[in-house]
Amino acid sequence: MNVFNSIDDCCHINNAVITLGMYDGVHIGHQTIIKQLNNIAQNINGESVLLTFYPHPRKVVQPDFKLELLSTLAEKENILKDLNLNNLVIHPFTKNFSQVSAKDFIVDYLIKKMNLHTLVIGHDHHFGKNREGNFEQLEKLSKEYGFNLIQLEAIHHEESAISSTKIRKALKEGNIEYANQALKYNYPLSGIVVHGDKLGRTLGFPTANLEVDSIKLIPKDGVYAVAVFVDNKKYLGLLSIGYRETVTNSREHRIEVNILNFDQQIYGETIHLEFLGRLRDEKKFNSLDELIEAMNKDKENAIKKFSSNI
Repeated sequence: MNVFNSIDDCCHINNAVITLGMYDGVHIGHQTIIKQLNNIAQNINGESVLLTFYPHPRKVVQPDFKLELLSTLAEKENILKDLNLNNLVIHPFTKNFSQVSAKDFIVDYLIKKMNLHTLVIGHDHHFGKNREGNFEQLEKLSKEYGFNLIQLEAIHHEESAISSTKIRKALKEGNIEYANQALKYNYPLSGIVVHGDKLGRTLGFPTANLEVDSIKLIPKDGVYAVAVFVDNKKYLGLLSIGYRETVTNSREHRIEVNILNFDQQIYGETIHLEFLGRLRDEKKFNSLDELIEAMNKDKENAIKKFSSNI
């Protein structure tokens, strides 16, 4: 997959079959569009192209908005590469760019600079200044400027259309099962291992404290079974998200993972996690003994339910 950091860098694409959008999470609906792009491109001796933007437009238009994304840019690139996309264009999103009208965007950017042959969009796609561009306008422009236009139907799960918004809502509710099904892969989380208070090891559950990208959506507080990847090896882990009030009475929010059958120093390293399932809600226990008992039960449940995933 070719990766371009601007529309201006990709002027030699042949018969570009383009879709555009943030593609946060690259869920099943997005994956269907990418497959359609690839099929069309192959049939016309062209190339599939996803045009996306960085930073996220919401962050430019509303700087104070708290951004919570399903995928970092690196995660998005990895998923798209696995889907055999030919070209990923990550165009800088600025305030000036946000003022480009829908028609000027299609004509000046997609047609003149990117050699648009076919535009493929989802069922509810809007674009351009104030999101004024819609399918009806695209139909008129396609006839006027001679490019093909395809609008795909929504992809459904449990009788409702899949969207990044619905997946975010599910994760905030701790519904990992829905999120993983809608994404068609296990929800990922990466973080740098940082020093903590090292109390976990005194309880028999040494943990790696993670520092995570501030824009990454963190699922609902609680305890989860996760797959942990360290040095290209896969382990089962217990991930705790919350405040650890039983141990410290602290209101510092922590993300920490106990990696089962693992005993290495990994401070400063970046490790990758994938959510397998939710084990329980966060809870404050009356004593350390109760906490240790609960953690042992978490470990037992994780091994019973998810060891086959490792």
